[in-house]
Amino acid sequence: MWFYMPDPQSITYSYLIRKAWPIILANASVPLLGLVDTAVIGNIGSVEDLGAIAFGALIFSFVYWSFGFLRMGTTGFTAQAAGAGDVTEVRAVLGRALLMSVSLGILLIFLQWPIRLIAFSLLGGTESVEILASDYFQIRIWGAPATLTNFALMGLLVGLGLSKSLLLVQLFLNTLNILLDVWFAAILELGVAGIALGTVLAEWMTVFLAGWLIFRKLQQSKLPTTPFWPKVRILDKSMLMKTLSANADIMIRTLLLVFSFAFFVNQSARFGDVLLAANHILLQLISFAAFFLDGYAFVVEALTGSAIGAKQLSRFDLAVRRSTVLALVTAIGLAAVTWFWGEAAIGLLTDLTEVRLAAGSMLIFAAVYIICSFAAFQLDGVFIGASFTREMRNAAILSLLIFLLAWWFLERNFGINGLWWAMIIYVIARAGALLMYFPLLRHSISSVN
Repeated sequence: MWFYMPDPQSITYSYLIRKAWPIILANASVPLLGLVDTAVIGNIGSVEDLGAIAFGALIFSFVYWSFGFLRMGTTGFTAQAAGAGDVTEVRAVLGRALLMSVSLGILLIFLQWPIRLIAFSLLGGTESVEILASDYFQIRIWGAPATLTNFALMGLLVGLGLSKSLLLVQLFLNTLNILLDVWFAAILELGVAGIALGTVLAEWMTVFLAGWLIFRKLQQSKLPTTPFWPKVRILDKSMLMKTLSANADIMIRTLLLVFSFAFFVNQSARFGDVLLAANHILLQLISFAAFFLDGYAFVVEALTGSAIGAKQLSRFDLAVRRSTVLALVTAIGLAAVTWFWGEAAIGLLTDLTEVRLAAGSMLIFAAVYIICSFAAFQLDGVFIGASFTREMRNAAILSLLIFLLAWWFLERNFGINGLWWAMIIYVIARAGALLMYFPLLRHSISSVN
């Protein structure tokens, strides 16, 4: 079989590392883009320019992460169909995902004015920052259909365990994005607008590459006499409703997650432009670490889904246990790197002395957050692969309430340090809330054996 279907005995630590390293490299290039953008603006622009990138990036993180179900939902359903050996359903999953991604992307373009109005009213930055961020938004929004389509395409690659193909697509997207951003922002001196333009062009070009790779791969499993798109399966009412229900749960979960980071940035802005810029830089370091951890989470998504499709509890248990061990070791290493070499990284990202000093003084919080986050990433992967989306939604609600309670008490007593401690408590609560549902998930697999 060409798709992701290992025997339980083959799920060794070396096997997981082989599957994870292309994903880790692919994901690591994502925050690298943010780091490059920050470095370009941090060295050629002002505090206001850096704040505008922070605001603009946050808005699109909120908007696009809200539709992260297009990646996550596609991954879960794809892995389960592959595990069951139903290659026709794999193509049907892709068809349903593409219908949704293109439609939603076009809808975002039509709704750009109210989205911008609501986003800026909620974030509440200074006038100079908002003017620059508005320029960024008006350009970046035209990449919405391409971005959401890429979510669906990458979700299929993750679900099938095609990690090297995912690496190729992600590196193409981010390398091209970086080159275009440097060209437009630094060389052509378009500043914040140049960053947005480079990103949009890269997103559209990536759609064609990813689409070609996936079409070629899926053609291998299709009988010559059957159509590529199984229209009846794609439009099956029960599967459409199942997909919509799962995606709605994931969307709510993701909105709450993104809201927490938006809330964090909003509270950072209350402490002034310098601390806002400093926290943005620290979030870039956290993002860099997070995408490493997501490498193991992506692998366990595919393994969990295929284990359910094949009805193999032993494969599920082994994949979860061993990938979690690797994630913990990785988190410890990343936290150590952040603590010992974080100030050097900050120096590369900005030459603004006040921002560098502020970020350096809070570096310990970024390191602690990283080491505490591995469990949340792993459990997210397990639940996504299993399509246990209702439980993910409920866990997100509970953990957000804990975060807000921690913020209410800690920030008023400890200022910006209290805000960071609330974020650390939040990532621990995310894992704890999901862990309550883990026995139920596992029992659902054992019950079919």
